[in-house]
Amino acid sequence: MALWKTDQTFYPSPRMAMQAPREKLAYVAVFNPDASNGRPDAICVLDTDPQSPSYGQVVGRVEMPYAGDELHHFGWNACSAALCPYAPHPHVERRYLIVPGLRSSRIHIIDTKPDPRNPQIVKVIEPEELARRSGYSRPHTIHCGPDAIYVSALGTPDGEGPGGLFLLDHDSFDVLGRWEVDRGSQYLAYDFWWHLGYDVAITSEWGTPKMVEHGLQPDLLLGGKYGHALHLWDLRKRRHLQALDLGAEHQMALELRPAHDPTRAYGFVGVVVSNKDLTGSIWLWHRANGGWGVKKIIEIPAEPADPEQLPPALKPFKAVPPLITDINLSLDDRFLYIACFGTGDLQQWDVSDPFNPKLTGKVRLGGIVSHAPHPKGGALNGGSQMLELSRDGRRIYLSNSLYGAWDTQFFPEGIRGWVTIVNARPGGGLEVDPDFFVPFTGERAHQVRLEGGDSSSDSYCYP
Repeated sequence: MALWKTDQTFYPSPRMAMQAPREKLAYVAVFNPDASNGRPDAICVLDTDPQSPSYGQVVGRVEMPYAGDELHHFGWNACSAALCPYAPHPHVERRYLIVPGLRSSRIHIIDTKPDPRNPQIVKVIEPEELARRSGYSRPHTIHCGPDAIYVSALGTPDGEGPGGLFLLDHDSFDVLGRWEVDRGSQYLAYDFWWHLGYDVAITSEWGTPKMVEHGLQPDLLLGGKYGHALHLWDLRKRRHLQALDLGAEHQMALELRPAHDPTRAYGFVGVVVSNKDLTGSIWLWHRANGGWGVKKIIEIPAEPADPEQLPPALKPFKAVPPLITDINLSLDDRFLYIACFGTGDLQQWDVSDPFNPKLTGKVRLGGIVSHAPHPKGGALNGGSQMLELSRDGRRIYLSNSLYGAWDTQFFPEGIRGWVTIVNARPGGGLEVDPDFFVPFTGERAHQVRLEGGDSSSDSYCYP
């Protein structure tokens, strides 16, 4: 009798996942910023095995069927959440990448199992089907849950709101429908995560498609119209519980990183910019008085700069904002990583005591003014943007493109795409890997996912 084994890349706890084998491949979304040339976006496969002769090179590529998708965030179909005691799909496997086009609203299902270096598209969900079944458009973030694949969407097909969540079936990848039963005051959407141990979901806010697709709109920024709140939900009942407003000064509350240990009821959100002084900030949500509270714990100031060195949008401010565009949390909940697209900084903070974080490391690559170099790539533009952390917490994979229309505003000279690795020392501290630098000619790199999982792909039901 054949023995049916659980996927060996699934782990009951984050502590056990940290002992997983090192990743040998990485998948990266690259998009063509000039759709008029007819070249489609792609998922590229990078060799990340230092013992391989092709280490640090593109070893595979699958192109999308059509141009103009603007691939952005993507994720696995299944992960360690399948080991939760109430998961109805205990024998799914980490095999398919769910890859949406943020501009086209087309979702691609990509099979990595037959040949991980040569993934293949096996299904495409067209935007009309997504709209008909869920009422949503512009799919953004993918997370594999115990019961389904969860996807966030920025808004509706007409470019307005509300944005929210919808579900895909684990096996057929059919669009099951809108997740929210009662959305309460929630209207804007962006990221989402959950505390599986508390049956609570968290969502964050950016803007509707019309607010973001043509670039940052200064009138909306100065008017405090972009997202500035978190929303807490009953994960099982799919009902809104509480809104945590950070204040209209704190514009664009984006990436969410809850504690990986399911017994810990706190997490971190990155806020892109203050419309008063251009600072970026990190906030902590936490249990408080039977509900939830939020507190600013890190503030990163803007840096004074010569207006002649700044793009038009920043000249009046005479400063470079950090522009916090991504954060990540190590699986042991010890180190928080912060990507600053404006200055080019990647910062490492010790958050062992989440209420009292301490800066422990910093490197700079690219940046609006500094164009800080890489040992193998020379002077860079773009800035530290999407980051992904290996399960053992030793390697941060870093890319440099934010979003097509926004890239142009902050780097009007154009962005030369790249991916590199920054190594994390065990006790704290960062150093750029001098040997791993992958350039992309005519394309821009965004999100990276690691073979077998990474620090932001899985959630766990056991400590």
